[in-house]
Amino acid sequence: MVNCNGTEGVLFVEADANVKLEHLGDKILPPCPYTEELQWRVQPDSDSGSIILGCPILYFQVTRFICGGFSLGILTNHTMLDGYGLMLFLNAIGEFAEGVSAPSIPPVWERELMSARSPPRITCTHNEFDVLSNNESPLNHADDNFILTSVFLGPKEIQSLRNLVHQISSPSRFELITACLLKCRTIALEPNPNEVIRVAVVINVRHKKEIDLPISAYYGNAIVYPASVSMAGILCGSPLTYAVDLVRRAKSQFREELGQWLILW
Repeated sequence: MVNCNGTEGVLFVEADANVKLEHLGDKILPPCPYTEELQWRVQPDSDSGSIILGCPILYFQVTRFICGGFSLGILTNHTMLDGYGLMLFLNAIGEFAEGVSAPSIPPVWERELMSARSPPRITCTHNEFDVLSNNESPLNHADDNFILTSVFLGPKEIQSLRNLVHQISSPSRFELITACLLKCRTIALEPNPNEVIRVAVVINVRHKKEIDLPISAYYGNAIVYPASVSMAGILCGSPLTYAVDLVRRAKSQFREELGQWLILW
Protein backbone atom coordinates (compact mmCIF):
# COMPACT_ATOMS: atom_id res chain seq x y z
CA MET A 1 0.00 0.00 0.00
CA VAL A 2 1.10 3.57 -0.63
CA ASN A 3 0.94 6.14 2.12
CA CYS A 4 -0.18 9.29 0.31
CA ASN A 5 1.02 11.65 3.02
CA GLY A 6 1.43 14.77 0.88
CA THR A 7 5.09 15.21 1.85
CA GLU A 8 6.98 12.70 -0.29
CA GLY A 9 6.52 12.86 -4.05
CA VAL A 10 8.64 12.14 -7.08
CA LEU A 11 12.38 12.28 -6.40
CA PHE A 12 13.82 14.60 -9.05
CA VAL A 13 17.58 15.05 -9.55
CA GLU A 14 19.34 17.53 -11.84
CA ALA A 15 22.92 16.80 -12.87
CA ASP A 16 25.53 18.29 -15.19
CA ALA A 17 28.14 16.33 -17.13
CA ASN A 18 31.26 18.19 -18.23
CA VAL A 19 31.43 16.31 -21.55
CA LYS A 20 29.61 16.29 -24.87
CA LEU A 21 27.13 13.54 -25.57
CA GLU A 22 29.20 12.48 -28.58
CA HIS A 23 32.13 11.75 -26.28
CA LEU A 24 30.23 8.74 -24.93
CA GLY A 25 30.19 7.18 -28.40
CA ASP A 26 28.81 3.67 -28.60
CA LYS A 27 29.23 3.28 -24.84
CA ILE A 28 25.83 4.87 -24.38
CA LEU A 29 24.35 1.62 -25.74
CA PRO A 30 23.57 -1.12 -23.21
CA PRO A 31 25.34 -2.10 -21.10
CA CYS A 32 26.19 1.58 -20.59
CA PRO A 33 29.20 1.93 -18.23
CA TYR A 34 27.91 5.35 -17.12
CA THR A 35 24.62 4.08 -15.69
CA GLU A 36 25.60 4.91 -12.12
CA GLU A 37 26.30 8.52 -13.13
CA LEU A 38 23.24 8.96 -15.35
CA GLN A 39 20.87 7.29 -12.91
CA TRP A 40 21.93 7.60 -9.32
CA ARG A 41 21.08 4.47 -7.37
CA VAL A 42 18.92 5.22 -4.36
CA GLN A 43 19.92 2.99 -1.48
CA PRO A 44 17.14 1.03 0.27
CA ASP A 45 16.26 1.56 3.89
CA SER A 46 18.94 -0.42 5.73
CA ASP A 47 17.10 -0.17 9.04
CA SER A 48 14.03 -1.95 7.71
CA GLY A 49 16.02 -4.61 5.87
CA SER A 50 13.71 -4.13 2.90
CA ILE A 51 14.61 -3.38 -0.70
CA ILE A 52 11.17 -1.82 -1.14
CA LEU A 53 10.45 0.50 1.78
CA GLY A 54 13.51 2.70 1.35
CA CYS A 55 13.21 3.12 -2.43
CA PRO A 56 11.25 5.93 -4.05
CA ILE A 57 8.09 5.08 -5.94
CA LEU A 58 9.37 7.19 -8.82
CA TYR A 59 12.73 8.80 -9.50
CA PHE A 60 13.84 11.03 -12.39
CA GLN A 61 17.34 12.26 -13.15
CA VAL A 62 18.01 14.74 -15.95
CA THR A 63 21.69 15.00 -16.84
CA ARG A 64 22.71 17.93 -19.05
CA PHE A 65 25.71 17.71 -21.38
CA ILE A 66 27.76 20.74 -22.44
CA CYS A 67 26.63 20.25 -26.06
CA GLY A 68 23.03 20.92 -25.08
CA GLY A 69 21.98 17.29 -25.12
CA PHE A 70 20.56 15.55 -22.08
CA SER A 71 19.73 12.13 -20.76
CA LEU A 72 16.74 11.04 -18.70
CA GLY A 73 17.20 8.32 -16.09
CA ILE A 74 14.05 6.75 -14.67
CA LEU A 75 13.72 4.45 -11.67
CA THR A 76 10.41 3.00 -10.53
CA ASN A 77 9.41 0.75 -7.67
CA HIS A 78 8.31 -2.54 -9.22
CA THR A 79 5.64 -3.06 -6.57
CA MET A 80 3.70 -0.28 -8.28
CA LEU A 81 3.77 -1.16 -11.97
CA ASP A 82 5.30 -3.39 -14.61
CA GLY A 83 7.02 -2.51 -17.89
CA TYR A 84 3.78 -2.08 -19.80
CA GLY A 85 2.39 0.12 -17.04
CA LEU A 86 5.55 2.23 -17.12
CA MET A 87 5.10 2.70 -20.86
CA LEU A 88 1.54 3.94 -20.29
CA PHE A 89 2.77 6.31 -17.60
CA LEU A 90 5.60 7.75 -19.71
CA ASN A 91 3.26 8.22 -22.67
CA ALA A 92 0.94 10.19 -20.38
CA ILE A 93 3.86 12.36 -19.21
CA GLY A 94 4.77 13.01 -22.85
CA GLU A 95 1.21 14.11 -23.58
CA PHE A 96 1.23 16.48 -20.61
CA ALA A 97 4.53 17.92 -21.86
CA GLU A 98 2.81 18.66 -25.17
CA GLY A 99 0.17 20.68 -23.35
CA VAL A 100 -2.85 18.40 -23.05
CA SER A 101 -5.07 18.74 -19.99
CA ALA A 102 -5.64 14.99 -19.60
CA PRO A 103 -3.96 11.87 -21.00
CA SER A 104 -5.58 10.10 -23.93
CA ILE A 105 -5.76 6.89 -21.87
CA PRO A 106 -7.11 7.57 -18.35
CA PRO A 107 -5.05 5.52 -15.88
CA VAL A 108 -6.49 2.59 -13.95
CA TRP A 109 -4.69 1.22 -10.91
CA GLU A 110 -7.25 -0.90 -9.09
CA ARG A 111 -5.51 -3.70 -7.27
CA GLU A 112 -8.80 -5.38 -6.40
CA LEU A 113 -9.09 -6.36 -10.05
CA MET A 114 -6.23 -8.80 -9.47
CA SER A 115 -7.44 -10.37 -6.23
CA ALA A 116 -6.84 -14.07 -5.78
CA ARG A 117 -9.59 -16.49 -4.91
CA SER A 118 -10.33 -16.94 -1.22
CA PRO A 119 -9.30 -19.18 0.34
CA PRO A 120 -6.21 -19.82 -1.80
CA ARG A 121 -6.15 -23.21 -3.51
CA ILE A 122 -3.24 -24.69 -5.45
CA THR A 123 -4.54 -26.58 -8.49
CA CYS A 124 -1.49 -26.81 -10.76
CA THR A 125 2.27 -27.14 -10.60
CA HIS A 126 4.19 -23.88 -10.15
CA ASN A 127 7.78 -24.59 -11.14
CA GLU A 128 8.56 -20.88 -10.91
CA PHE A 129 8.29 -21.03 -7.12
CA ASP A 130 10.18 -24.27 -6.54
CA VAL A 131 13.38 -24.17 -4.54
CA LEU A 132 15.81 -26.20 -6.62
CA SER A 133 17.87 -28.08 -4.05
CA ASN A 134 19.58 -30.73 -6.19
CA ASN A 135 22.48 -28.54 -7.32
CA GLU A 136 25.19 -31.03 -6.41
CA SER A 137 28.18 -28.96 -7.46
CA PRO A 138 28.98 -25.25 -7.71
CA LEU A 139 29.52 -23.54 -11.03
CA ASN A 140 32.89 -24.21 -12.60
CA HIS A 141 33.56 -20.52 -13.16
CA ALA A 142 34.42 -17.80 -10.66
CA ASP A 143 32.27 -14.69 -10.61
CA ASP A 144 35.16 -12.56 -11.86
CA ASN A 145 35.19 -14.54 -15.12
CA PHE A 146 31.87 -13.06 -16.18
CA ILE A 147 31.56 -9.96 -18.33
CA LEU A 148 28.51 -7.83 -19.07
CA THR A 149 27.78 -7.33 -22.74
CA SER A 150 24.93 -6.98 -25.21
CA VAL A 151 24.12 -9.33 -28.06
CA PHE A 152 22.23 -7.90 -31.02
CA LEU A 153 20.39 -10.35 -33.27
CA GLY A 154 19.36 -9.04 -36.68
CA PRO A 155 17.32 -10.62 -39.48
CA LYS A 156 20.24 -12.82 -40.62
CA GLU A 157 20.82 -14.23 -37.15
CA ILE A 158 17.11 -14.86 -36.61
CA GLN A 159 16.89 -16.68 -39.95
CA SER A 160 19.87 -18.84 -38.97
CA LEU A 161 18.03 -19.86 -35.80
CA ARG A 162 14.87 -20.61 -37.81
CA ASN A 163 16.88 -22.88 -40.06
CA LEU A 164 17.93 -24.91 -37.00
CA VAL A 165 14.33 -25.50 -35.92
CA HIS A 166 12.61 -25.89 -39.28
CA GLN A 167 10.59 -28.82 -37.87
CA ILE A 168 8.71 -26.42 -35.57
CA SER A 169 5.74 -24.52 -36.94
CA SER A 170 6.12 -20.72 -36.95
CA PRO A 171 8.43 -20.15 -33.97
CA SER A 172 8.37 -16.55 -32.79
CA ARG A 173 11.50 -14.42 -32.50
CA PHE A 174 11.03 -14.43 -28.73
CA GLU A 175 10.97 -18.22 -28.64
CA LEU A 176 14.03 -18.50 -30.87
CA ILE A 177 16.14 -15.98 -28.97
CA THR A 178 15.11 -17.23 -25.53
CA ALA A 179 15.79 -20.84 -26.48
CA CYS A 180 19.17 -19.96 -27.97
CA LEU A 181 20.25 -17.98 -24.89
CA LEU A 182 18.98 -20.71 -22.56
CA LYS A 183 20.98 -23.42 -24.26
CA CYS A 184 24.14 -21.33 -24.78
CA ARG A 185 24.10 -20.13 -21.17
CA THR A 186 23.69 -23.65 -19.83
CA ILE A 187 26.52 -25.00 -21.97
CA ALA A 188 28.81 -22.13 -20.96
CA LEU A 189 28.21 -22.59 -17.22
CA GLU A 190 29.01 -26.33 -17.42
CA PRO A 191 26.59 -27.44 -14.70
CA ASN A 192 26.23 -30.97 -13.39
CA PRO A 193 24.28 -32.91 -16.07
CA ASN A 194 21.69 -33.87 -13.41
CA GLU A 195 21.14 -30.29 -12.30
CA VAL A 196 17.64 -28.95 -12.89
CA ILE A 197 17.53 -25.94 -15.21
CA ARG A 198 14.48 -23.69 -15.09
CA VAL A 199 13.26 -21.21 -17.69
CA ALA A 200 10.53 -18.75 -16.71
CA VAL A 201 8.63 -16.68 -19.24
CA VAL A 202 7.03 -13.35 -18.30
CA ILE A 203 3.50 -13.08 -19.70
CA ASN A 204 1.39 -9.93 -19.83
CA VAL A 205 -2.13 -10.99 -18.83
CA ARG A 206 -3.87 -7.72 -19.74
CA HIS A 207 -5.13 -9.23 -22.97
CA LYS A 208 -6.33 -12.47 -21.39
CA LYS A 209 -10.10 -12.61 -21.34
CA GLU A 210 -10.00 -14.76 -18.19
CA ILE A 211 -8.62 -11.83 -16.18
CA ASP A 212 -11.02 -9.16 -17.47
CA LEU A 213 -8.78 -6.12 -17.03
CA PRO A 214 -9.21 -2.70 -18.65
CA ILE A 215 -6.63 -3.69 -21.26
CA SER A 216 -5.34 -0.33 -22.42
CA ALA A 217 -5.38 1.51 -19.11
CA TYR A 218 -4.19 -0.78 -16.30
CA TYR A 219 -0.96 0.59 -14.84
CA GLY A 220 -0.30 -1.95 -12.11
CA ASN A 221 1.53 -5.26 -12.33
CA ALA A 222 -0.33 -7.68 -14.58
CA ILE A 223 2.27 -10.35 -15.25
CA VAL A 224 2.77 -14.01 -14.52
CA TYR A 225 5.96 -15.97 -15.08
CA PRO A 226 5.26 -19.70 -15.50
CA ALA A 227 8.31 -21.93 -15.80
CA SER A 228 9.29 -25.25 -17.29
CA VAL A 229 12.26 -27.35 -16.20
CA SER A 230 14.79 -29.74 -17.69
CA MET A 231 17.90 -31.64 -16.71
CA ALA A 232 21.00 -29.70 -17.77
CA GLY A 233 22.52 -32.69 -19.58
CA ILE A 234 19.41 -33.24 -21.67
CA LEU A 235 19.19 -29.55 -22.56
CA CYS A 236 22.85 -29.34 -23.61
CA GLY A 237 22.77 -32.56 -25.62
CA SER A 238 19.49 -31.96 -27.44
CA PRO A 239 18.83 -29.95 -30.61
CA LEU A 240 17.67 -26.36 -30.34
CA THR A 241 14.12 -27.59 -30.96
CA TYR A 242 14.13 -29.03 -27.43
CA ALA A 243 14.91 -25.62 -25.91
CA VAL A 244 12.20 -24.00 -28.04
CA ASP A 245 9.75 -26.60 -26.75
CA LEU A 246 10.73 -25.75 -23.15
CA VAL A 247 9.96 -22.09 -23.80
CA ARG A 248 6.65 -22.96 -25.45
CA ARG A 249 5.67 -25.22 -22.55
CA ALA A 250 6.28 -22.37 -20.11
CA LYS A 251 4.17 -20.01 -22.22
CA SER A 252 1.32 -22.48 -22.54
CA GLN A 253 0.94 -22.96 -18.80
CA PHE A 254 -1.13 -19.80 -18.38
CA ARG A 255 -4.81 -20.45 -18.02
CA GLU A 256 -7.70 -19.10 -16.02
CA GLU A 257 -6.89 -20.94 -12.79
CA LEU A 258 -3.30 -19.69 -12.84
CA GLY A 259 -4.47 -16.10 -13.16
CA GLN A 260 -6.96 -16.57 -10.33
CA TRP A 261 -4.43 -18.27 -8.07
CA LEU A 262 -1.80 -15.57 -8.26
CA ILE A 263 -2.01 -12.25 -6.47
CA LEU A 264 -0.14 -9.88 -8.77
CA TRP A 265 1.59 -6.91 -7.22
